[in-house]
Amino acid sequence: MKKYFPYVGLIASIIFLLISCDSLIPGGPNPDETLDGPIDGLSSEEQLQFNRGDAAFAEVFTASNGLGPVFVATSCASCHAGDGKGHPFTTLTRFGQFDSTGNQYLPQGGPQLQHRAIPGYNPESLPAGAPFAKILPPANTGLGFLDAVSDAYIMSNADPNDANGDGISGRSNWVSVPGYLSLRPGTLIVNSKCIGRFGKKGAAYDLLHQTANAYNQDMGISSEYEAIDTYSHQAVTPEVSSETVNDVVFYLKTLKAPIQRNQNDPDVIAGKNIFSMIGCDKCHLLQMQTDYSPIAALSYKTFYPYTDMLLHDMGPGLDDGYTEGFALTSEWKTPPLWGLGLSKISQGGQYYLMHDGRALGIEAAILLHGGESQSSKNAYDLLSGTDQTNLIKFLESL
Repeated sequence: MKKYFPYVGLIASIIFLLISCDSLIPGGPNPDETLDGPIDGLSSEEQLQFNRGDAAFAEVFTASNGLGPVFVATSCASCHAGDGKGHPFTTLTRFGQFDSTGNQYLPQGGPQLQHRAIPGYNPESLPAGAPFAKILPPANTGLGFLDAVSDAYIMSNADPNDANGDGISGRSNWVSVPGYLSLRPGTLIVNSKCIGRFGKKGAAYDLLHQTANAYNQDMGISSEYEAIDTYSHQAVTPEVSSETVNDVVFYLKTLKAPIQRNQNDPDVIAGKNIFSMIGCDKCHLLQMQTDYSPIAALSYKTFYPYTDMLLHDMGPGLDDGYTEGFALTSEWKTPPLWGLGLSKISQGGQYYLMHDGRALGIEAAILLHGGESQSSKNAYDLLSGTDQTNLIKFLESL
């Protein structure tokens, strides 16, 4: 007599559907197509802290959990979608300093304009006559590598007096360090000041300095590190824990470095050679080396950021009349070029480049270079159409 198992057909059908659906589910993006994700080599404990920092980075603040009362954004991620560059909608306005004497508008809200406010409060307005600059939020990826470079390595590339006569005179911005920061081993101190390496002008010493300021200045969130209300300018009880701030710092330190695409494409290779031939690599160094880091995965690594982390005079066209620390108003820190080709993903499908997003394409950004980079810009103008195209292909591959 034939036995009948009523569930066999059902089980077979479910297995078939599972196999079929699995084959239809698209895979995730390739690692070189995204800017987010951790560096390789994290321990299980470090991975957990990375995840906590990732969640805190995405947390949306409201008036009920500390936002404001005046602010620029409601979360870290709202300015750095996918850990990429910001959009003109998320542009910051920094104001109040025009030379090395310091910010003259701190009692009026400087150094950052909080142009939004929770109900019942008025947002800030730019004081009449205050020098200012629009600042596009930068990409976050690979920051831990830049943080782990030694001061000595950075200074080895500086040439403030252009001693070699090549027209390039990069220098560091020496900044005051808040008392809550612990100095990294090998920190150089000159006249009680240290090298700033984060921010468009290099005004932040390290990623804790940058992050604590961002919580306070961007979202009006006080912490143990910056326990000041941006509206009243009075000391207040911290609204975010030190543990959370440090988790975000760890997250930023351990975001992976962007991965170059199409590295073996002949046009990309040709473009890289042109990049060096016309002198772009004098400021956008092809590679750097980290020193010791408490995070083992960052220690003694060679990486490829395309920056020298130094200030350069970019000429009158990019001089907004505003500065930070000891940087001149025309000086800007060389931005890393890694991840450049992925910028449009976080910027709504359109490039917004340079410190304020005024350049709507890579070529437009090149043509805005002046000052110390004028000779490279002139050399670009003299390239053939093919060479210009290959150079752009190379930059888009980063």
